[in-house]
Parts: sequence; C-alpha cells; structure tokens
Amino acid sequence: MTIRTHSLKIDTSKNFEIIDITSQINELIDIDEGIISIFSKHSTSSIVVNENESGLLNDLEFMLTNLVSDEFSYMHDRIDNNASSHLKSFLLSSSECLPIKNSKIDLGTWQSVFFIELDGPRRNRTVTLTMVGE
Repeated sequence: MTIRTHSLKIDTSKNFEIIDITSQINELIDIDEGIISIFSKHSTSSIVVNENESGLLNDLEFMLTNLVSDEFSYMHDRIDNNASSHLKSFLLSSSECLPIKNSKIDLGTWQSVFFIELDGPRRNRTVTLTMVGE
C-alpha cells in the first residue's frame, strides 16, 4: 500500500467563485488504483462533486445567496463580518473521498470536482490531496 500527499494552491478573484479543479487533481495523482481524499483547509470554502454546467452553477450561487442572505445580522459578524460565508460552508462540505482508477479520479460522465470560494477574493487557498492505493 502506498500513501501520497500533495497540496494544490488556488487563488480566487471573486467573493463567490466555483472553480473546476478536476484536471489539476488528475495531474497530481501518482497511484494507479485507490482512493483520494480532497480536503479544503479553509472554513469559508468547500469541495463538491457535481456537473459542470453553467446554468447549474449559477443556480447553486442563487440558492446559497437566498438561503443565507447578507441582509441579516449574524452574531459571528461581530468578529470578522463573514458569517454568511461560514454558514454557506456548513451547507456544503470541506472534503470529498473519491475512487482512483487508471491514475485518474473515477468520476461519472458528467461529474467534476469543484473548489467553491465563499469569502474571496483570496490568495493561496490550500487543498490537500491524500491518496491511498497501489
């Protein structure tokens, strides 16, 4: 059994941004078969798997904006004025665990892996990739 770890650095340019990181992850995979953990080391960002279709991605932003409105006063805003970003992150996930086959993420036909920025723009966001396998 082999364990490998890599870091992916991501710069974002908007307050809310969805970035397809599938190809960047596939470039770093250095095992043939196994599993990969993809983990964002930030509490105002997320890692999700879904379809890379512009209407769907716009719908996700619309849904999150309407579920967690910036119009409200949140208690966490007294600290650093980004409570809505943290609350949106609670609704998503900080990580995904996916299969690796033939040195690539074994995704469905329409699936991609996304990094979602909820409190940008930011520099040097870190996504940790941990692979276990052969």
